[in-house]
Amino acid sequence: MKKFTQLLFMLSIMMVALNLNTRQSSAGCEDPETLVFSIIPTEESIQELTIYKPVIDYLGRMTGKKIEFYVPIYYENVIQGMAEKWIDVAILGPYSYVIANKKEPDIQVFATYIKKAGYIQEEGPGYKSILITEKGSGYVSIKSLKGAIVGLTNLSSTSGYLIPKVLFAKYINMPFEKYFGKIVYTGGHDLSAMAIYDGRIDAAFVATHRFDNAINRGIIKKDDYNYLWSSPIIPQDPFCYRNSLCPELKKKIIDTFLTLHTQSSCSQFLIDINAKGFVEMNSEDYDVIRELEQKIE
Repeated sequence: MKKFTQLLFMLSIMMVALNLNTRQSSAGCEDPETLVFSIIPTEESIQELTIYKPVIDYLGRMTGKKIEFYVPIYYENVIQGMAEKWIDVAILGPYSYVIANKKEPDIQVFATYIKKAGYIQEEGPGYKSILITEKGSGYVSIKSLKGAIVGLTNLSSTSGYLIPKVLFAKYINMPFEKYFGKIVYTGGHDLSAMAIYDGRIDAAFVATHRFDNAINRGIIKKDDYNYLWSSPIIPQDPFCYRNSLCPELKKKIIDTFLTLHTQSSCSQFLIDINAKGFVEMNSEDYDVIRELEQKIE
């Protein structure tokens, strides 16, 4: 049995090596026949395949590659997939990108979207973390939230974890955990907003563009909330690829997103994500997130 297990292990190693070899071009860079595209989980995860289908189709036409779409359960699945080189292109959150890039420098940002102004979201390639409570709840000021139950999203979230833990803590001049009576991790921005409705939490930190998405879907109403605090603008979600892909392929990937707004087939996608188009970005644009990460307790 032991020898059989060892044989299976050796075969699996050989299969991985064979798979990696088929991705190598004569130039030493990676030129896979199939590109795996992924996203971090959002409140629209169930609908993502439909929303992103025009993008997947256009990316396939621009690169000449077959595109596989991977919908993860957790943020960490995408980071791990890129680090292990089986995800080639992905949309990460700013903080999850910084985590991923530190773990594997081969993961590089190349673009982000330019958001249109929404209910809370401002126009441009940035967004904010906001602190919300239910209107009529009595939680009408930051002072009133002392000892209350607050909702965060998850440990890899920028606006739903990093910003509150660093910038809001600095604003109140007190460790985050000591100010609130209890912290609840909801798993998503829309889930945080709904948890306030359900009475499971008293307040929550959410991203402006994710909050807008929940309003657009009819899950929540803007006028049902108090808005008690907002962060400075931070860069939008980075679109990333693995830098070990061949230069010509990387250029085609970049061109896909920078020209997306010119494609009538992709117009509904831009409407769905409330964006005007995309702008090129580089790793240094996310140094502000790296600075915040260094201050996390």
